[in-house]
Amino acid sequence: MLTYILFVAGFAALILGANWLVNGAVSLGIRANLSPLVIGLTVVAFGTSLPELVINVFASLKGSSDLAIGNVLGSNIMNIFLILGVSAVILPFSVDRDSIYRDIPVGLFAALVLILMANGYFLGYESKIGSFEGVILLAFFGIYLWYTLRSGKPIADESEIEQQLPDSWLKTIFLILIGLVGLYFGGEWVSEGAMAVAREFGISETAVGLTIIAAATSLPELVTAIVAALKKNVGIVMGNVLGSNIINIFVVLGVSAIIHPLEIKGSLNIEMGMVVAANLALVALIFIGKGLRINRTEGILLLLAYSAFIYISLNQ
Repeated sequence: MLTYILFVAGFAALILGANWLVNGAVSLGIRANLSPLVIGLTVVAFGTSLPELVINVFASLKGSSDLAIGNVLGSNIMNIFLILGVSAVILPFSVDRDSIYRDIPVGLFAALVLILMANGYFLGYESKIGSFEGVILLAFFGIYLWYTLRSGKPIADESEIEQQLPDSWLKTIFLILIGLVGLYFGGEWVSEGAMAVAREFGISETAVGLTIIAAATSLPELVTAIVAALKKNVGIVMGNVLGSNIINIFVVLGVSAIIHPLEIKGSLNIEMGMVVAANLALVALIFIGKGLRINRTEGILLLLAYSAFIYISLNQ
């Protein structure tokens, strides 16, 4: 019973810890006179992927490749199918050209690289992602970050940063420290709880990562998307979702693979294929109809696709 209590408490600690750490880091960045663009590209963009990163670090340290890879794949699929679907149902939105010509192609490229690495087509290695491939993934993100910084167009919204005043030094340091503590214990409790749930209910760690863990770690993005849609400010949702997906593959999996090689089961090709299909479906939906936008009908289609994904994940 204690394990399950800590499992639930771990998610709260992760989300709160990530929020505190991001707030403290933004305050520190403002005090260091960093531009809103740089802060948005680093602190804010990474903030939404912190829960996935922390869980994967603990999972990798414990040698749980299934949980680590399932968490990333499940989060990426949920981001496109569920979060964008919910946003479009609440309020149809236009897609900016940066997302279409930068983030979607890079997201599709990242998914294809992952499939090649996972199936041993990269450098002739077996079906796993090792430390060398992890370094390559991080290098790809470095190139993406450099290009984005050079273009002057952020991954995440920077409008609020421009108006924000830094907190006091004491509060800034406190937020960073308490955020790190929350992330540490949250990651430990969630990773232990996930393995306990898998054992108790006789389901794979992969399925737990694809569904429960992915859904919980994507809660901040989902809440942000719903609030933005209700406030009729969904323009930032697409960029944040796609940026998070890119970070999940290049950074979260890259770091995980460096800590411990990720053994990839052949059955995960279905989920990896769905990540590619999600990106392709997004392109198709954007260009169908009038204007570069996603309407309510298309949002419903995305939600139906997510329902199919959950069914497949729990029954494979």
